[in-house]
Amino acid sequence: MGRHVLGVALALMLLLIQPLLTQAAEVLQVREATLLQVGDRNRNYSVRLACIEVSPEDQQLAVDWLRRTLPRRRRVNLRPEGSVDGVLLARVTPIGVEQDLGAALVDEGLAHATCPSA
Repeated sequence: MGRHVLGVALALMLLLIQPLLTQAAEVLQVREATLLQVGDRNRNYSVRLACIEVSPEDQQLAVDWLRRTLPRRRRVNLRPEGSVDGVLLARVTPIGVEQDLGAALVDEGLAHATCPSA
């Protein structure tokens, strides 16, 4: 009986989680050191990494790091922080990773934080 209940609970959990995984945004392109092109279903849009700034001398290093970290079609979670001129500002976290990309760039020494930690 206990195994049956556990099996049903696990099946229900998978049914609830699967749609969330399949609906995650996908990285289509790293356009700049803090600007990504992402897509979900039929929409494509620009997302700027929130709460970081990359100095001009570190721009290319940051782009190269992001391209290695975010191969095309990598699924990511977006936590919106606002928008500026029609560009979404968000904390972007690759699926399966705990740290968002902005914090990771700061840890790599390629950016500095511009917002209080959340």
